[in-house]
Amino acid sequence: MTEDPLADASDGSELDGSWFDESEWMAFDDAEYSDEPDGAGAPQPVLAVVGRPNVGKSTLVNRLLGRREAVVQDTPGVTRDRVAYDALWSGRRFTVVDTGGWEPDAKGMQASITAQAERAMSAADVVLLVVDVQVGATEAEEAVAKVLRRSKRPVLLAANKVDDQRTLAEAAALWSLGLGEPQPVSATHGRGSGDLLDKVLEAFPTTPREEFAATGGPRRVALLGKPNVGKSSLLNRLVGEQRAVVDEAAGTTVDPVDSLVELDGEVWRFVDTAGLRKRVKTAQGTEYYASLRTKAAIEAAEVAIVLVDASEPLSEQDLRVISMVIEAGRALVIAYNKWDLVDDERRQKLNKEIDRQLVRARWAERVNISAETGRAVAKLAPSLRAALDSWDQRVSTGKINSWISDVVAAHPPPVRGGKQPKIMFATQAHPRPPTLVLFTTGFLEAGYRRFLERKFRETFGFVGSPVRISVRVRERKDPKSSRR
Repeated sequence: MTEDPLADASDGSELDGSWFDESEWMAFDDAEYSDEPDGAGAPQPVLAVVGRPNVGKSTLVNRLLGRREAVVQDTPGVTRDRVAYDALWSGRRFTVVDTGGWEPDAKGMQASITAQAERAMSAADVVLLVVDVQVGATEAEEAVAKVLRRSKRPVLLAANKVDDQRTLAEAAALWSLGLGEPQPVSATHGRGSGDLLDKVLEAFPTTPREEFAATGGPRRVALLGKPNVGKSSLLNRLVGEQRAVVDEAAGTTVDPVDSLVELDGEVWRFVDTAGLRKRVKTAQGTEYYASLRTKAAIEAAEVAIVLVDASEPLSEQDLRVISMVIEAGRALVIAYNKWDLVDDERRQKLNKEIDRQLVRARWAERVNISAETGRAVAKLAPSLRAALDSWDQRVSTGKINSWISDVVAAHPPPVRGGKQPKIMFATQAHPRPPTLVLFTTGFLEAGYRRFLERKFRETFGFVGSPVRISVRVRERKDPKSSRR
């Protein structure tokens, strides 16, 4: 009779992989799970899309990109920050920057939105002014055109909403703006968008105005949290300028806003996202698309900073955002903002809330900051590096099996169905996030898997990174089949 290979591991204290085909666990390795940062290629020219509110800028941006990226709604003023997207046309890559509505003599939040558009124009290689031909050139367009004529960069004029022959004739009236030939286009139907893109490529200079060194690409950081928790204020503090629109009204940010930030001698790519109010399934209109883009920003990031208002009790929404990061498998830093408003009594309550409600994220890096005053903001960089080091970490199979042997000998898996499962082999399938695969003779209870994760962290660290444990049950082989 052929000897049963499972019989050797009598109590789980000795792991035996003799029954195991090594190629099975090797298949989990690098190729399928590689997630290297995007390499920076040649510098890309920048196209800034500007115009007054509700002329169809974001719709036209989506048409130029060939995909739905910018948030679009009938309500004027949906886009508030300047938001950059990668575009490709005729084999050439460039960046499209969508902006909020540009209005002269604006006040309040609209003044901040206008300032963002002006910054986009000053940094762009080509400016595209979008005008609604069904309304014609207004005083706002004339004011913008006056500014653009004085600028030292190419300007294109897009006559939008040219849906038929009648409106095509109305586009000719825009010659009065003094910006050259109006390019008739229908952002909704796509009419003339290809010709417009050809004109954009012709207008681009040989060398972009701004260049960034290609060093493998900055690490990608998603800035998350519920509305009005201070995400945009923190981004502006890090950048050192009014990069994102900040207002007392909750929900000012709608689109994710990308910014290159130099922090502690290293360049990072920060993405400020919309505050999440509701689940994606129950959100409507702008909130729905903002939720989708926030989720996409998490997927595209390597590490997330979740801002929590330390002066208020932890909310269900705070926990939901943290859960989204964990489920996406991204490294995590929790930043307790508005720490300057926290007194001793609130600190004691917060510690109890953390112990009780953040059980799933006890491993996360934590920093107490104030975006308003700049308190301890410099501590974010070391926390980000520590979290990413754990996220990138890989432990050798030999060390893992030595560790699991000791753990199982001291604390065997609980009996299930009258039989005690045995862990025969273990390996880290891949980093980003670190994933531990256990090959066993039976199912392991969720409580025991959590115990193994805790022991794994105690031995190997992984502070700031989620750790996933996958169990693969190997059915016992039939001895008769092995003789065939």
